[in-house]
Amino acid sequence: MINWRKAARGPVVTYGAIGLCCLIFLIGPLSGLNPAHGTGDILLAVQSAYFERWGVIPSELLSGAPSGLVTPLTALFVHGSWLHLLGNMLFLFVFGAMAEERMGRIQFALFYLGCGYLALVTYAVVHADSDQTLVGASGAISAVLGAFLYLFPRARVTSLFPFLFFLPLRFPAWIVLIFWFALQWVAAQRAGSGPGVAYLAHVAGFCAGFLYTWGRSRRTDRVRTSAPATEGESQP
Repeated sequence: MINWRKAARGPVVTYGAIGLCCLIFLIGPLSGLNPAHGTGDILLAVQSAYFERWGVIPSELLSGAPSGLVTPLTALFVHGSWLHLLGNMLFLFVFGAMAEERMGRIQFALFYLGCGYLALVTYAVVHADSDQTLVGASGAISAVLGAFLYLFPRARVTSLFPFLFFLPLRFPAWIVLIFWFALQWVAAQRAGSGPGVAYLAHVAGFCAGFLYTWGRSRRTDRVRTSAPATEGESQP
């Protein structure tokens, strides 16, 4: 039997965000599963209009139009492809649960939305003249990674590194996350405002998440011993 009381105490915000992102993608025009959106040129037109309505367009956001000011929130739940969705949801699944349990549901929900909003606005400010649409939960999830680095620096996570032939190896979180952040930083220096990955939003979200958690947490709250394995892993 399912222990519903125990399940209710779980990371409901993390799982709720994952479920909402997946549901929105499945019923939207990007999944290719909803015949109501049409096919061919009609589908492409619907997809373009979908991005413009729910995504962040820096030039419009900074114009101050009320409709544009809400898009950094709606964009957090819109993804451009299956790979985009699954990659983001995997990171949120692995790192979100423990961060939520430490912060508490309400604080974590506000943290997730606030840092995600800030990450997208930061990108928009830097690329103020861009008409490219920005969507995805990457900024908010990057903030979760930043918070995880502060709260659980020694938690062991399984990672795949290309230069290690993609072997699944377990490392302390501080190694994995600092390496990830360094890659995002380097990529952000080389990226422009055109189509592609908004690495600057990743950098902004990660920094916001780490600094927020550092400012809110007392030194006694920080985990100094090896934490349990992250969600989905078994103990060594």
